[in-house]
Amino acid sequence: MHLPRYTEAMNKKKDKDDSRGGTIALNKRAKHEYRFDERIEAGIMLQGWEVKSLRAGRANITDGYAIIKNGEIFLFGAQIIPLSAASTHVVPEERRTRKLLMHRAEIDRLVGQVERKGYTLIPTALYWKNNNAKLEIGLAQGKKEHDKRAAEKDREWQIEKQRTMRAKNRDA
Repeated sequence: MHLPRYTEAMNKKKDKDDSRGGTIALNKRAKHEYRFDERIEAGIMLQGWEVKSLRAGRANITDGYAIIKNGEIFLFGAQIIPLSAASTHVVPEERRTRKLLMHRAEIDRLVGQVERKGYTLIPTALYWKNNNAKLEIGLAQGKKEHDKRAAEKDREWQIEKQRTMRAKNRDA
């Protein structure tokens, strides 16, 4: 009996498509609209067709927000677009309410922050972690218009500083 010789190629893990990293969807607008004090990782309850759609990268959390109801946290407004080859016996609903999975102590702490201090729970990122879909939610307060303008001014100043430094380094 002939056994194949051991090679390094056999020892390497299979190549995976890491072109997107682990990130499925980002909420870029949230950074402009809100000031985040804390970010929390939560699991998310999904149906089978939703997992397949997430693997294909078909999710949008820009319009989403989390709300606390009966001691549980739910995600509203997030969109997971069904694949065209979805099962015929399941009626996919793009914007259905999805339950977030967190420890009781974390939920109780968030309830206190949201109800007493006027914070909002905003989804900032949806990503894969150990083959589980995770949602990063931020404990946020809305920015006023003058805060948004100040943040934009600071961002433009940082860009201008970097341009100047690059130009100076090229001349030297």
